[in-house]
Amino acid sequence: MQNILPVVCFVAGFALAWFLLRPRKQDLADTFSALSADALARNNQAFLDLAKTSLAQTQEAARGDLERRQQAIAEIVSPVRASLEKVDSKIQELEKARTGAYAALSEQVRGLLETHKQLRTETGRLVTALRTPGVRGHWGEIQLRRVVEMAGMLERCDFLSQSTLESENGRLRPDLLVHLPAGKTIVVDAKTPLDAYLQGIEAEDEAIRRAKLADHARQVRMHMSALARKSYWEQFDQAPEFAIMFLPGECFFSAALENDPTLIETGAGQNIILATPTTLIALLRAIAYGWRQEKLAQNAAEISALGRELYKRLSDMCDHWSKMGRSLERAVEAYNSGIGSLESRVLVSARKFAELKTAPLGVDIAVLEPVEHAVRRVSNGVG
Repeated sequence: MQNILPVVCFVAGFALAWFLLRPRKQDLADTFSALSADALARNNQAFLDLAKTSLAQTQEAARGDLERRQQAIAEIVSPVRASLEKVDSKIQELEKARTGAYAALSEQVRGLLETHKQLRTETGRLVTALRTPGVRGHWGEIQLRRVVEMAGMLERCDFLSQSTLESENGRLRPDLLVHLPAGKTIVVDAKTPLDAYLQGIEAEDEAIRRAKLADHARQVRMHMSALARKSYWEQFDQAPEFAIMFLPGECFFSAALENDPTLIETGAGQNIILATPTTLIALLRAIAYGWRQEKLAQNAAEISALGRELYKRLSDMCDHWSKMGRSLERAVEAYNSGIGSLESRVLVSARKFAELKTAPLGVDIAVLEPVEHAVRRVSNGVG
């Protein structure tokens, strides 16, 4: 009981104090709230001011650092920018050049295509024309003339396109006569066996192609045998015992020889020499060289004859000068004898007129001097 009493007293006192102080507690709470709100506002304002100041300082520092970094980056990037600008300029120039080159190339390709088209057209026309025997023969004669021109032998060759020769085998008309030194002559006849050859190169089937080219070789052999039977070398004096069969294209000869390797030996046995533009040019140039050597020999003979004639004329002239020298010696001797006689027999007496004062004044008779120089004789060269 004694223990409970103090507790009861404390509770009663607390309750009385709470009852007495309750109105003041509300006032204190309000005051505390007002003070707390004011302090919080001031703290917030101070915090904001501090934050603004700190942010401004930070921004200023960051701005300076940013400017320094931008300047450093600009210094690093500036050479790169200049290089990139140069690269871009070069790329633009290359692009312009590429565009121009592409345009020029396109133009050239179009030109080549057009030329190829025209070439195919002309080739087709030529092939069509060459299928006609008359045109084919005329083309072979034109090729033969071109070969002679390239060899420089026009002056030593005769084209017999309109002339004919009479023989036991009838009328003969060789295409070309090549004149050799010493009056010799080589006969050249142009042949253009193209029918089978053109059919062969146009054939798409390999078997047909081989058969047509074999026919081409047989046609060449037939022309060669027909030319051998004409015996052109018997129609001209001092002609070598062979004739030349001219094929106006290397391909015609190679195709025939590929299908008949014995053509050359067979031709040689028949006194027929197969010739293409290349081999005929070589032969004609060899003949032209022989003509130059012949001309040199003729010139040497003429020079020798002229030398002998000049030597004889010089000998005759020296004889005349020698005679003239002897005549001059006799004339000098006669002159000296004459003036000696004149001085001793005539002029001595004549000068006495001056001593007698009967001669014209200021006129004297000159003293005649003898000629002392001897005439130089012509040497006979014997030393």
